[in-house]
Amino acid sequence: MKIFFYALREYDEKKYVEECAAQYGFDYNYTSEYPNMENLDMVKGCEGVAIITNPINAVMLDKMKELGVKYLTTRSIGYEHIDVAYADKIGIKVAHVTYAPESVADYTIMMMLIACRQMPYIMQKSAVQDFTLKGKIGKEISASTIGVLGTGNIGATVVKHLKGFGCRILMNDVYEKEELKEFGEYTDKETLIRESDIITLHVPALESNYHMIDADAISHMKDGVIIVNCARGSLIDSDAMIDALKSGKIGFAALDTIENEAGLYYLNRSGDLLDNPERAVLISFPNVYLTPHMAFYTERTIHDMIHNAVIGLLNFEKGAENPFAVI
Repeated sequence: MKIFFYALREYDEKKYVEECAAQYGFDYNYTSEYPNMENLDMVKGCEGVAIITNPINAVMLDKMKELGVKYLTTRSIGYEHIDVAYADKIGIKVAHVTYAPESVADYTIMMMLIACRQMPYIMQKSAVQDFTLKGKIGKEISASTIGVLGTGNIGATVVKHLKGFGCRILMNDVYEKEELKEFGEYTDKETLIRESDIITLHVPALESNYHMIDADAISHMKDGVIIVNCARGSLIDSDAMIDALKSGKIGFAALDTIENEAGLYYLNRSGDLLDNPERAVLISFPNVYLTPHMAFYTERTIHDMIHNAVIGLLNFEKGAENPFAVI
């Protein structure tokens, strides 16, 4: 089998591809470029293609099919950037990956602590040698009620790790996990939103979850609530969040992902005019901490992403049971 890797980073991913090629015995080629109609000819002769969070539409899938591609995997948990239904229609099998949830869970809790202690403002003032205390008072995470929206692998790990802080934990998910009930309390979304001092999001970017945090939801939150999003940008209505930050309804937003981030993150856009006015507004606020969608980014996670992407493609080729199959 031959696999083509798009957007492969030589400085962290390539060594794991070489490791996999030696272990599993496949040929591969790659480019650091994102897939587009101009470079899709690169996949000719490859049965499998591995992408990252690159949009793959029906036209691109048709071209891949024409070039002989049978299997497509994304080196990410989410796969909403792929037209999965159309891939199924034309006979291209699609997979995704999983990785250890601790990377995002630990990052999420770090974001909570940064928000609680107002670290961006403290460090900004410290840089200009303003060591006064005024305006820098924080709150203790252990004295807070934390609402966890979504208790899949990552959300569940956040809950378990938070328990060590001694805080009250509220949870909401379509599927409740019995083992988590010793750490916190499952409740409806409305109660969680109303009673939480900190709300963290860990749900997928499904159509039903689009703008689940909107102006109406925000209006029922506590004044000064902290919002943490290390999941997907589409979960929060950016305009509603900006209005709430201006009014003080939201006291702090710690965001690893925002709406309309495609074409920004993982690229060097230094000196470019970025077409994302929401980001421009958010980074101007002292009570916003914005990172470039990298909560996942640890050595173990990159290892898992590459290895599981390869295993998913090879399982398709062998006709074996495939835990990474989307369709």
